[in-house]
Amino acid sequence: MKKFFDSQPLAVLATQNGTAPYVSLVAFAANEKLTYLLFSTTRATRKYSNLLANPEVSILIDNRKNTIEDFRDAMAVTALGRVEPIEDFERSIMEKIYLMKHPYLTDFLKSPTNAFLKIRIEKYIVVTRFQHVVEVSV
Repeated sequence: MKKFFDSQPLAVLATQNGTAPYVSLVAFAANEKLTYLLFSTTRATRKYSNLLANPEVSILIDNRKNTIEDFRDAMAVTALGRVEPIEDFERSIMEKIYLMKHPYLTDFLKSPTNAFLKIRIEKYIVVTRFQHVVEVSV
């Protein structure tokens, strides 16, 4: 899965504010053991206020091309977890992981209006061939 995650720059993050799910595109990166997924967001966003109200999230990483072949060839991974702040002692290593994948987001990541966050993954649900489902607890 690490190779798959490295090949995909964006994911769909689902947050909840108590009334309805809300989804957003985010640039993400994974740590080596796939125990965390990292992303950054502006604090003035709906997704951030949802995260403050409810840190439980799901995030979808997929390789669809929006063609008929996707029904046979696409892979989708849903990760379930909880968003946590990145602690000071781990920030430099987490920033390196994130910026190795997204070097063009350096200014965005370092902006004082942004929050740099991690999702502590509890479970991955991997779907291939449109119907083949495998669950992996972390």
